[in-house]
Amino acid sequence: MTQNAQDSSPQGLSYLSRMRRLWPYFGKQHGAWALAILATLVAAATEPLIPALFKPLLDEGFAENSLPLWMVPTAVIGIFFVRGLAFFVSQYALARIANDGMQALREALFRRLMQADMSIFSKQSASALSNTLVYEVQTGATQLISALLGLSRDGFTLLALIGYLMFLNWKLTMLVFIVVPGSAWIMKKLSKRLYGLTRDSQSATDNLAYVVEENVLAHRMVRLHGAQESQLNRFQALSQRLRSLALKSTIASAAMSPLTQLMAAVALSTVLVVALIQSRTGLQGATVGGFVAFITAMLMLVSPIKRLADIATPVTRGLAALERGLRLLEEVQVEVDGQAAGQKVQSQNTESHPSTGPRIEFQNVHVQYAADASPALNNLSLSIQSGETVAFVGTSGSGKTTLVNLLPRFVQPSSGQVVLQGTDIQDWPLQQLRQQFAMVSQDVVMLNDTVAANIALGQEIDRAKIQTCLAAANLDEHVGKLPQGMDTVLGHNATELSGGQRQRLAIARALYKNAPILILDEATSALDNESERWVQDALHNLMKGRTTLIIAHRLSTIEHADRVIVMSNGEIVEQGRHEELLKAGGVYSRLHHKSDAA
Repeated sequence: MTQNAQDSSPQGLSYLSRMRRLWPYFGKQHGAWALAILATLVAAATEPLIPALFKPLLDEGFAENSLPLWMVPTAVIGIFFVRGLAFFVSQYALARIANDGMQALREALFRRLMQADMSIFSKQSASALSNTLVYEVQTGATQLISALLGLSRDGFTLLALIGYLMFLNWKLTMLVFIVVPGSAWIMKKLSKRLYGLTRDSQSATDNLAYVVEENVLAHRMVRLHGAQESQLNRFQALSQRLRSLALKSTIASAAMSPLTQLMAAVALSTVLVVALIQSRTGLQGATVGGFVAFITAMLMLVSPIKRLADIATPVTRGLAALERGLRLLEEVQVEVDGQAAGQKVQSQNTESHPSTGPRIEFQNVHVQYAADASPALNNLSLSIQSGETVAFVGTSGSGKTTLVNLLPRFVQPSSGQVVLQGTDIQDWPLQQLRQQFAMVSQDVVMLNDTVAANIALGQEIDRAKIQTCLAAANLDEHVGKLPQGMDTVLGHNATELSGGQRQRLAIARALYKNAPILILDEATSALDNESERWVQDALHNLMKGRTTLIIAHRLSTIEHADRVIVMSNGEIVEQGRHEELLKAGGVYSRLHHKSDAA
């Protein structure tokens, strides 16, 4: 679900201040902005030329018959040609600005996501993050840039028409401005409400998307338990809230236009009455052509005023959507890199893994995820020698996974130190630290890319090395039968492969990385006997010459370990070799007997 802090809005900032925050992404295309503004000015300048034609046409063309005929089509066609060309150029320029800005903002968001502190992934769902990065940015940029196009076009048009009206009759024109204060007040009040409703709608959309995501991922479990109806009710409740917010937004948006137009109508009717009085009394040398030109220009004010009254809706919604992405950039912390790059830390030679290599030490490590929760690890101390195979066992919640997640800094200790090769891992450069580890877990994650790209993840593709790794993982024969071999695209999380094949693909990835420390997290717990045999053979090849940490519930898979660490409530309660712990008749012995009985 979306983090509450992420929903805080900069309501105290003005529209201009909030738009200024977007300038680094949408303001770099100086040429496009200049072209858009120039084209919009040209298009706006053609607007008063249309009513201006009526004055000579009526006064000279009809009354005096002195207007050359060729001037009429030339002027009309010329005005609309210039106007159409200017509109096309402004549309293209602003589309360029919008799409370049979207690309820049999306890339910045994705880069921040790749560098974000791991806590973000527990605070926000995948659907909320993807919705912000992909859809909110696109929706916000499209709405905002379209609104700015309308604002500039109609704003300049309004100024041009008012300028022409001032030229014709400045006294009448001044009456137009009675609409401005009332319209501004209406737009301010309704825009504030619309902004709040837009933020609530974003949150409701995230919640709805999260329900869909959950039910897609857990579709088998939902159907097995007959929970379709309860999930449907849950979806309907969230959908109903989203519908209610949408209707409230529509009311706030729809009310803005008629209220503003009503005030404009009051001003317009006043002006028309005064204009008629002036024409009847012959003030300011009024002519039929001049009066028609004035009235036409006055009526032409209605359309831009109407569109400007509606402009607050897309501007508000566009800003709200884009500001959500900005909050992700501003509030999400990046992972803190170590301070010892090139000085204290010497990179482990991942080709040879000498016996003097990685030594891991946990020194009084305490991990507590929440102040009111029990500690995941309670002042734990442990030393692991280079090349040692250590298995961690214990009931769920005993702290096994937290312990190994400390090593690549997926979890941060509340206190204490984790030391690798004599250096606190907080002092290691992150990239260099994570090069020391390869992981094979129960939940295999594959990208929608080729077999080769998935194996060489983060490295250059060496086809010969990939083939060697596939053979060591007992997967070369199957990959050879795929349509394009190792160039075959696996699809979404490689779901076309069996569980055992996906595990062996993960092992091939770990072999390719060739890291000195291997983490096996329940790597064979979900496999049948035949698949487990193939995977165990591949794991045997993978573990050679490496420091290996194994998390397992099936205790029969760890009998070969050099040492077994038994954990409970975040503490080590027993440790020793498999045979020694069985003879001791303690916690491990009881766990082993339960495993055999199961």
